[in-house]
Amino acid sequence: MVRLRVEFTTEPFDLDEAPAHAVVAREVIQSAELDAVDVGPFGNTAEGGADAVLTAVDALLRSSLEAGATRVSLQVNVIGEDEK
Repeated sequence: MVRLRVEFTTEPFDLDEAPAHAVVAREVIQSAELDAVDVGPFGNTAEGGADAVLTAVDALLRSSLEAGATRVSLQVNVIGEDEK
């Protein structure tokens, strides 16, 4: 199975307090069945099997837009094959 890495940000930014759409996006990614997750104030990354990453991206887009995001920027890269 293919392994993927997703990098994403949600907008609009708020430097004083994390907006609801950013909080929701992080919660979705952190609760997904992914192998590696790194969240930060200006960007987030996660890695895992293709099915898990694509499922998480779908939930991320739907939930962050519903929570008020006006833009979601993401990049998905193939990073290899699972060793299973």
